[in-house]
Amino acid sequence: MNTTNFTNLLQQPQQIPADQVSDVRAIIDEFPYFQSARAIYLKGLKDQGSFKYNQELKTTAAYTTDRSILFDFITSDEFQQNEISEHIKKNIAHLKDIEVNDIEDISVNKSMVIDETLKQHIKDTEPTIRPDLFEEKQELIPQEEMIKVDVPNIEKTPEEILEVGKPLTFDKHEVHSFGEWLKITSFKPIIREQDEADNTVELEEDTKTKKFELIDKFIATSPKIQPIKKDAPIQNIAQSQMIQPESLMTETLARIYVEQKNYDKAIQSYKILSLKYPEKSGFFADQIQAIKEIQEQNNK
Repeated sequence: MNTTNFTNLLQQPQQIPADQVSDVRAIIDEFPYFQSARAIYLKGLKDQGSFKYNQELKTTAAYTTDRSILFDFITSDEFQQNEISEHIKKNIAHLKDIEVNDIEDISVNKSMVIDETLKQHIKDTEPTIRPDLFEEKQELIPQEEMIKVDVPNIEKTPEEILEVGKPLTFDKHEVHSFGEWLKITSFKPIIREQDEADNTVELEEDTKTKKFELIDKFIATSPKIQPIKKDAPIQNIAQSQMIQPESLMTETLARIYVEQKNYDKAIQSYKILSLKYPEKSGFFADQIQAIKEIQEQNNK
């Protein structure tokens, strides 16, 4: 990919050909801190519905200096727009501009004329119809040997019901959900090599020394807590800053918990959504059942 092609992609990110996504990936491999290239690559994965999108979103956030800009980008119309819907909108606008001058008059008399013409046509074709030309079609395969497929009864797997691996879609009001997805959900212990044992002992001794210094400083300064005045108003700061989980709960956040394999939180999220949107309680119940099936599979 040359500079001109990449510049065109930056100017029109809504039109990324599928064959150029791999070219952008090659640019990232060569210049891993090229934030614009990572944003374009992320857009390409989203358009393709790639299973790589969710993990790439985390990677792109790690290489982005300001995550709020990344959030604005993935929630923008240019990122989420559907090209087909845009064509439909343009066609509708074009149809509205068409002026209709002559309106055909469909009256009862004209309808009767059409009916008479059709009856006469049927009457004229009757002599050409010969019953002996038509025979009943013979079955080539015995009915008992035919394989019957009942399409509506084909069951989806729990992963298909929960859309595991499909790109997560955020809107501008889901800052909390976006932050939850970028959280590190697990920490791996650091395995130290044998030759680092001496350094570990030194670090532990330094830590103990710093702790003792803090204790000595505390004793020397002898800080005291000032009593609260009786007339001062008492405020519960924690309660005022508390945000109700119902206001933050979205379907995207519930999907995030599923992707993180935090199934207990996912079930609780869908229960909250079921109370929040009772008209979709049946859908949320299916999601909960699918999560429980995955839990059972993991416990086996």
